[in-house]
Amino acid sequence: MFITHGSGCRVWDVDGNEYVEYGMGLRAVTLGHAHPGVVDAARAQMMLGTNFTRPSPIEIECAETILDIVDRADMVKFCKDGSTANSAAVRLSRAYTGRDLVAICADHPFFSYDDWFIGTTPMAAGVPQAIRELTVSFRYNDLDSVRLLFERYPGQIACVLLEAERIEPPRDGFLHELRNLCTEEGALLVVDEMITGFRLAVGGAQALHDITPDLSTFGKAMSNGFSVSAVLGRREVMELGGLRHSGDRVFLLSTTHGAETHALAAAVATMKIYREEPVIDTLYSRGERFRMLAEKAAREAGVEEYFQVVGPAPNLVYVARDAAGEPSQSFRTLFLQEMARRGFLVPSFVVSYAHDEEDIDQTAEAIAESLAIYARALDGGIDGFLEGPSVRPVYRSRN
Repeated sequence: MFITHGSGCRVWDVDGNEYVEYGMGLRAVTLGHAHPGVVDAARAQMMLGTNFTRPSPIEIECAETILDIVDRADMVKFCKDGSTANSAAVRLSRAYTGRDLVAICADHPFFSYDDWFIGTTPMAAGVPQAIRELTVSFRYNDLDSVRLLFERYPGQIACVLLEAERIEPPRDGFLHELRNLCTEEGALLVVDEMITGFRLAVGGAQALHDITPDLSTFGKAMSNGFSVSAVLGRREVMELGGLRHSGDRVFLLSTTHGAETHALAAAVATMKIYREEPVIDTLYSRGERFRMLAEKAAREAGVEEYFQVVGPAPNLVYVARDAAGEPSQSFRTLFLQEMARRGFLVPSFVVSYAHDEEDIDQTAEAIAESLAIYARALDGGIDGFLEGPSVRPVYRSRN
């Protein structure tokens, strides 16, 4: 249950067991655990002090570094997590447009722990109904569902917020048409790059798909697991959160630890590695190898209809289904159990720069053995195979 330390793509638990893992800090540790270049940069900065009353030069260095990479944005504001960054983007959007409603993609699982998003999930306890009604939703790759929202709420939608790509890629020019539609309707386009940034492309999915959002949010892999996130965007929008304007002031965000110098140094070091080494190319090649071997194992076990690998190569996940073909938390648990028994932690199939071909080949062997048991459970029922309680969905109204 508890991890004491990690190195590269491996972690060790409190009992000394070693695992190859594919969660990698909820996709944040893209270079590998305790990457020397990142740790050394953070350590050196830490020895100079970590938090000051006045700005530190590392803030400017980090800002210039990320704006050189995400060159579709003009300004950046740093914070500590994705929720805060997305909530800041929503607040800026409302201030800039003078509108109240937020349109989110219903096919993307998480944007923030704040009321404007959590109020849309089954875990809405504590969120006033009036707040819940200020968020509406659309479907990915369905431009008509976005048009319908603008027709239903004319002049009321402040922003349209989504991940540029998650499981399926954009089709039929969806992102470009969405960009045009937001401009026509006077709403801001906000792209959540927490997962796609520094994973699908160095400049994020916006660079990969050649779109320019009004605002975007980054985090996770930009600092290889250190706590740094960022809101980036057009100057005229971002300026509302600063001091150089004469309009109503926007309390954009405030966090005591937002300017921790060692975390920003880690981000600078991480981004430097991305510019100098073939991180993205490696994630794609390793991910494609993983997909090929995992799908081969599923076919050979006869469970290809019940166990599927989905998503882009650098961000693979899997779907576990029961004998009726329905997504199943119990069969997911069985797979997790059998993989952990063999020394692999697989909440996802997300590769890192630290996974080499031998790691992936060994993982594929464990997948084949685990799916053989999965096949037996499909035939005879799962109850005799699970050794503990099943995992459960995050969003549920009761424990």
